[in-house]
Amino acid sequence: MATLEDVRAIAIALPGVEESVGTQNGGPQWRVPSGAFVWERPLRRRDVDDLTAEGRSIPEGEVVAVRTDGLDVQRALAESFPDAFFVVPHFEGYPAVLVRLDAVEPEQLREVITDAWLLKAPKRVARQWVAENVPPKE
Repeated sequence: MATLEDVRAIAIALPGVEESVGTQNGGPQWRVPSGAFVWERPLRRRDVDDLTAEGRSIPEGEVVAVRTDGLDVQRALAESFPDAFFVVPHFEGYPAVLVRLDAVEPEQLREVITDAWLLKAPKRVARQWVAENVPPKE
């Protein structure tokens, strides 16, 4: 089971990341100069109503939103791992997925946060990080 502290540790370990207070809900968000890539995203009343109307379960624990590389990736995560990743109508058409911290595997969490950071980080910084941290494909 992951926690918000795990999210913080993963995000802050990446180059150039700053933690700030989100303007939408006052929770933490982690960002680089081009914007946030992961942020705390408690469910709103409308989210709960929408999930209930669709017959879906309501996550009880902490939830974060993570940027994705487009809507196809968003859908793939939500369809492949529905216990850990989901989308509410508010996020339809927006490249991000919601993550249930009490259901996501730690390595999955690290991967989606890192992928989100790679999307938003300055290209030179991202290339250097990949060169130093990702083994070449064989």
